[in-house]
Amino acid sequence: MPKKLKRKLKSYQTSLGFYDQAVAAPSMKAALEAWGASSNLFHQGVAKETDDPDIVAATMASPGVVLRRPVGSDGPFTESAELPTDLGDGEARPKRKPKPSKRPAKTAKTPSRKIDDRQAREAAAAFEKEERRREAERRKEETARAKERARRDKAVASTQAALDKARREHEARTEEIEAERAALDERAEAEQSRWDKQRMKLEEAVRRARE
Repeated sequence: MPKKLKRKLKSYQTSLGFYDQAVAAPSMKAALEAWGASSNLFHQGVAKETDDPDIVAATMASPGVVLRRPVGSDGPFTESAELPTDLGDGEARPKRKPKPSKRPAKTAKTPSRKIDDRQAREAAAAFEKEERRREAERRKEETARAKERARRDKAVASTQAALDKARREHEARTEEIEAERAALDERAEAEQSRWDKQRMKLEEAVRRARE
């Protein structure tokens, strides 16, 4: 049974922030995911498929890996590009004239930079490997976030339970105090009533004794 053919990779290029970025991917959607773009840069006209032989060669050598170079430069794409050296100069610094291309004109004898079928298959396999690595990293991060949420939810539930228990104990003690207060008020009223009767009786006895 014939093996399933791997998706053919293409090279895509865009500019994001301080960098030009390029990646070898099987589709525009895959390129956008590799760049971490939140919108369709191709529809916006800021991303495109490229057939520049240098960019194709660089991206196909590291399929699925986002390569960068300082924005607006004509240097090679690499995994760790430095920031542009003319940031913040604005209009004070004259723009550099583009360097004349040193690339020799193609002739019938110039070797082709196109990727052969074997290299394309190897590049596609490498892209899928990189894609699996990124997916595994995303799953790892999601698992870590889920564990952190569970830990936080457990801590919240524990402190909420302690608060609820303390509130119930407070309410029970308050009810006991109120009951004791009511009993004391009742005893005070009974004592006042008893005293009033005794006082009136004794005052009457004193009055009679004086007659």
